[in-house]
Amino acid sequence: MQLILGLGNPGAEYENTRHNVGFAVLDIMAERLGCSFFQRGRALVTRGEVEGRPFLLAKPTTFMNRSGRAARDLLADFEGPVELLVLCDDFHLSLGQLRCRRQGSSGGQNGLASVLEMVPDGQSVGRLRLGIGDPGRKPAEDYVLERFKRSEEDLAADMQVRAAHHVIDWLGDGDLDRLVNRANAPVS
Repeated sequence: MQLILGLGNPGAEYENTRHNVGFAVLDIMAERLGCSFFQRGRALVTRGEVEGRPFLLAKPTTFMNRSGRAARDLLADFEGPVELLVLCDDFHLSLGQLRCRRQGSSGGQNGLASVLEMVPDGQSVGRLRLGIGDPGRKPAEDYVLERFKRSEEDLAADMQVRAAHHVIDWLGDGDLDRLVNRANAPVS
């Protein structure tokens, strides 16, 4: 099973904010894969198969800083191995940049920190970070809750589409190293 956890905050007031790029990528994926989300415990989920490989897309409804609770609950529902990939914003990356890793620290991203804290020991947590740009002098907690500026919208949308495309490819082939290489490649 491949579990893709897109991080964000629930509610209309948070739609299209920098913090919700993980949700946005899952929405693009669900549309392309012909899936619809439904409430299941602490997340909105949808499931399906790509190339015979089962997947579950999940958007925690616990708010960003408590995303680990949803991840823990979802992982508990599965018997056998689960490949977990977390999609989250990162203001340490330039707008439009993707960075994928098999493992590592939270890098200061509170939602990812919550997931790392709450998942069972031994569970690997891959992550695909989506660059939302540097907040500059703005407090980060305010910046991440802002919508993209009109001049940034195209670049942000392109990044989300690229991320969705890369993750759908990973769903089909299961090759995380290929996902890492493709996501981390410079944009041409």
